[in-house]
Amino acid sequence: MIFNPNNEQFKIIAKSKSFPYIDKSDFIEKTFEFLNEEKRFMAFTRPRRFGKTVTASMLSAFYSKGADSEDLFSNLKIANSSSFKEYLNKFNVIYLDMNSIEGEFEAYSKREKLHIEDVDDLIDYLQYKTVLEICDSKEYKQFFNDHPLTDSLSLLECLTSIHKNTNDQFILIMDEWDLVYRDYKNDSVLQEKFIDLLRALFKGTYGANCFSFVYLTGILPIKKYNSQSALNNFAEYNMLNPEPFERFFGFTNDEVKGISTDINSSLEYSELEKWYDGYHLNDVEIFNPNSVCCAVRDKKCKSYWSDTASFEQVQLLLNMNFEGIKDDMLSLIAGNSITVDTQTFQNDLVNINNKNDAFCLLICLGYLACISYGTGSLRSVYIPNDEIRYSLLSNVMQNSWYKGMAVVKRSFELYQATVSLNATKVAGIFDEIHNNTDISVLAYNNEESLTYCVIAGYTLSTADRYITRRQLQAGKGVADIIYDPVMPNLPIIIVELKYGISAEEAIEQIKQKNYAATYLERPNPILLVGINYINDPQKDNYKEHQCIIEKLK
Repeated sequence: MIFNPNNEQFKIIAKSKSFPYIDKSDFIEKTFEFLNEEKRFMAFTRPRRFGKTVTASMLSAFYSKGADSEDLFSNLKIANSSSFKEYLNKFNVIYLDMNSIEGEFEAYSKREKLHIEDVDDLIDYLQYKTVLEICDSKEYKQFFNDHPLTDSLSLLECLTSIHKNTNDQFILIMDEWDLVYRDYKNDSVLQEKFIDLLRALFKGTYGANCFSFVYLTGILPIKKYNSQSALNNFAEYNMLNPEPFERFFGFTNDEVKGISTDINSSLEYSELEKWYDGYHLNDVEIFNPNSVCCAVRDKKCKSYWSDTASFEQVQLLLNMNFEGIKDDMLSLIAGNSITVDTQTFQNDLVNINNKNDAFCLLICLGYLACISYGTGSLRSVYIPNDEIRYSLLSNVMQNSWYKGMAVVKRSFELYQATVSLNATKVAGIFDEIHNNTDISVLAYNNEESLTYCVIAGYTLSTADRYITRRQLQAGKGVADIIYDPVMPNLPIIIVELKYGISAEEAIEQIKQKNYAATYLERPNPILLVGINYINDPQKDNYKEHQCIIEKLK
């Protein structure tokens, strides 16, 4: 399981009939340039369910001497590499799945009869299990027959002894490297012991010489102590700094388009995009791969995020009550963006000293996405897609402070004004939203920007009661926004937007193109809402919104 494993784990993934498999094996070729080079230490961190284990198991299946993987990889992209056969199954691989090791240690710690002297915690157990497999392997069993204290060898002693006597080197792949910092976040002694092990293995001269390549994967970047990284010899690639591996962080839009056009897929690309896209890593759009696969399997777009990750961390961060963090979170949920400085973030779950650190952590965890402002530490931060937005909103709504927040009250006022046909108040609220939030981060000069403003206004009051449909084919045209209720007593709200024309023309378009046709047989009332923004400086109501609301039935 640890030393020179076979390829069964990756084979199950690559040959799955339940989930679509996207061939990312050309990433293996990218790692060739790390082999036996000074930059052979690589940390590749990304959120939960973004393919970390798939990549780790793929690398293990390719490099491990314990696997016979030519048939498995022969039809994948990596087979086109000129070095394919040179490196295929040619290395001694140590594969450390920290989740599995933790599970084994928990079972071990509960059974006193299994206890081994000096194996007292997770780090002791990790070393003991790894050393045991290496010493018992066919490659090195004979070598360690002369070592009566094999059970007490540290991993460093084991590897340096082999390298000194045989000149053999290893590839080490550690999946979920940051488990100690996440699951034992208050155990500073264990964390120090773990980082000391990693330093000894990868920074010390004797340890570092034992490795041809080291690949760490997890959620958090490598932890810093004071202002310095504990392992600053690692090249780090994460959601804050992904280049040049952006397209390997998840599914690209072209890959998802390929999935959506597959004969077995019944989902439109636009639906998958709205639900799972939004992680813009420089110029590359990235989708949450697990959620796309689950949606294709279930033939339904919904939030799979809440099924796989606890929102405990979000609650803890909000409850820290840094100035403005709750308002900013609600603003983000409403569709706005905020500016965050990433400079002080310490890459862990404990040393969160301000609002910037809190939002940096949420970026690493995948709850938020960001766009860089040039080469500095500032980022424009936003919620990437509907899956995260609705999951976060559902979580935030459980807090006692939620309904007391000004932005929430305003959203419910907007909704109430709409259903009571108070068009003047609706227009006034949109003026307020436009003038007093980060909505102006987009150039407010077209209908798309106006759409953004409208959605920001309604989101908090409609999210748990309505399905928001944008650019929906309806009647003889495409409706801008339709709020489709999940209950029969709520009104269907059809919104048409105009920029620099008139609200009357917006209402007339809804009628002429018969956007309501699809909904006429439903028992719900139907409201037609026309919204326009005045952009003519010659008019008295320049930079104001107009609104007309009519009840169709």
